Amino acid sequence: MSQRLITHLRHVDLAVPDFDRQVAFFTGTWGLTEVATDTGVAFLAAAGSPEQYAVRVRRAADKRLDLIAFGAASPADVDVLAERLGRDGVRLVGEPGPLSTPGGGYGFRFFDVDGRTVEVSADVRPRAHRRIEARESVPVRLSHVVVNSPDPQATAAFYTRHLGFALSDRLSHPHRGDLMWFLRCNSWHHSLAVSRGPHVALHHASFELRGLDEFMRGCGRMIRAGVEKVWGPGRHTAGDNTFSYFRDPHGNVVEYTTELEELDEDRWHPHVYDSSDPHVSDQWGTANPMSELVGRQTFNDPDRGLFTAPPL
Repeated sequence: MSQRLITHLRHVDLAVPDFDRQVAFFTGTWGLTEVATDTGVAFLAAAGSPEQYAVRVRRAADKRLDLIAFGAASPADVDVLAERLGRDGVRLVGEPGPLSTPGGGYGFRFFDVDGRTVEVSADVRPRAHRRIEARESVPVRLSHVVVNSPDPQATAAFYTRHLGFALSDRLSHPHRGDLMWFLRCNSWHHSLAVSRGPHVALHHASFELRGLDEFMRGCGRMIRAGVEKVWGPGRHTAGDNTFSYFRDPHGNVVEYTTELEELDEDRWHPHVYDSSDPHVSDQWGTANPMSELVGRQTFNDPDRGLFTAPPL
């Protein structure tokens, strides 16, 4: 495994045909704040996070996952990572350089083994943020992103080999084999996970809330607003985090979560959890059972943006 140069998850970028409806959902219902906008592009921040934005929404003819962005500690680390990836034959979108997105910074983009675009940056100016108060059910930060891959073992291996991610845990099924790999780039149990799916797509993007009360209030607000609930509320075993999954206006799954486990990395050993055990999916037993219908909704539509970098 290469030396870890990735420090944390920054943002997830989505392209959608109905731009206004998507922005209205994330700001008016989900609880993000629009901090910058351009023609057909909106940057949406989580109130408790110093990241300039958690989600970028772009108007496009086709729905797609534009990119997943991660942070690095310094421009020198960005350069080292770009050089390593290029030397290993990973296809770069461009050489490292100044970024024109909110907060500036220095970074570059590349394609992972499945063809999705990944960005790594450093020296992005922190955004003024605030403490989330008790009973305030808005996202504190972007917690993690999960992607689908028809060859998830190869995808997980790409991130561990080339980007220094570490395996935290794995889900397996007695008849279907390995299903999900939870990968970390810091002490959080996972910032990225890779799920077995029929095609390359976004599985879900997850947003951390302040605590259990705020999590439940957020779930209730979604239900009262008529947002389609896919699964939850419950509590996973892998990561020990709460979950409730909803569908955005374009069918992407988004999650409210809280209390994601922080690991002692020097002592941690990955588990293999049996996903057929209901306690593994939901310790509490409060969520609707995991079913083929739930699984199909997290498959999402095939990503139309593979090996095609989005506009800056």
